[in-house]
Amino acid sequence: MEKEELRKCCHDLQNGLTDGELKDIDGYELYEELLIFCTIISEETTAFQALSILKKCCGSFPNISIALRIILSIPVTSAGAERSFSKLKIIKNYLRSTLSQCKLTSLATLSIEQQITDSLDFSELIAIFAAAKARKKQF
Repeated sequence: MEKEELRKCCHDLQNGLTDGELKDIDGYELYEELLIFCTIISEETTAFQALSILKKCCGSFPNISIALRIILSIPVTSAGAERSFSKLKIIKNYLRSTLSQCKLTSLATLSIEQQITDSLDFSELIAIFAAAKARKKQF
């Protein structure tokens, strides 16, 4: 990258990270730090390796450190949601978000003891529940 283009990118990054009077980095200082830091690292150095090198430099490049941490966190914060069409995953997510632990335990017990559950007659329980929850008065 050309030096003038690098200077413009540093200035643009400063503008992007400025909120009123508060700014996270200084564009000119970032540009100067990058010129020096480029002599320390090689072309094959990854962003994570560069961050490790920055930690070893004991705060000599504060603007690079801040900018690199922000840039490394962007993919995490802008990741799109994946769609899942698995019914099991949908049910699990629904149960996790809506049911308490007690209800989940009871549901798991019913699933495990399916033979006993199949032999039960729920018609009497349903009638009792319906009578208790009926909102209409009997005349």
